[in-house]
Amino acid sequence: MSERKLILVCNDDGITAPGIRALVAVAKEFGDVVVVAPDKPQSAMGHAITINATIRVNPVKVDGVIEYACSGTPVDCVKLAVNKILHRKPDLLVSGINHGSNASINVIYSGTMSAAMEGAMEQIPSIGFSLLDHSIDADFSAAQDVARILIAQALENEMPDRICLNVNIPNVSKELIKGIKVCRQAIANWEEEFEERKDPSGKPYFWLTGIFKNYDSGTDTDIWALENNYVSVVPCQFDITAHTTLNHFKSWEQHV
Repeated sequence: MSERKLILVCNDDGITAPGIRALVAVAKEFGDVVVVAPDKPQSAMGHAITINATIRVNPVKVDGVIEYACSGTPVDCVKLAVNKILHRKPDLLVSGINHGSNASINVIYSGTMSAAMEGAMEQIPSIGFSLLDHSIDADFSAAQDVARILIAQALENEMPDRICLNVNIPNVSKELIKGIKVCRQAIANWEEEFEERKDPSGKPYFWLTGIFKNYDSGTDTDIWALENNYVSVVPCQFDITAHTTLNHFKSWEQHV
């Protein structure tokens, strides 16, 4: 009998977040699950790692699943899982289910997707899941259905080397989701504003706010898919070389 699949589950909202509980429940259907996740929310940490502080890991067993609450970032969680906690490289890494969108430019800031990207760097098939609902009472049932489909695909079909998937699920009922679309990342940005406020002692502080602006009219993007009630799936890579511009800059080369 073949060895059971080993699935690593991470996130950035913290080990007690409802989203990761929903993802663990699905992952358990496919094999042995180990959870290594932050002990507190670590949203928008990007690919940060801890280099100037200690990292602590507290193990606990929950409903037959071994879980580790880590004081570090989502990427720290993956690094520790691969290097110190797991007895072998996992067959799959799943991250999420994030509370809120990681579509378009949000992928750059996302701790959820950075955990998946770190998995890809370790040559582990990796998927990050996000639901476009920030509510603590969000309904993750549709997102679980999507996770179930894509986890099965990832385990049954070989994923390209060093590629991870950024999966976003629209905040609508199951019945309104039209399907799953493989997309490109939309060209969009945040128009940011720092609100200046005062604390109780009268000292100023700043609070980041902003408006998301989509500059992309394409119908093949993740934003279009989500706005039209499709699940978006964007293949991502950590090679951020602008390959299409290499010839443009060739004339800048010099020999010394």
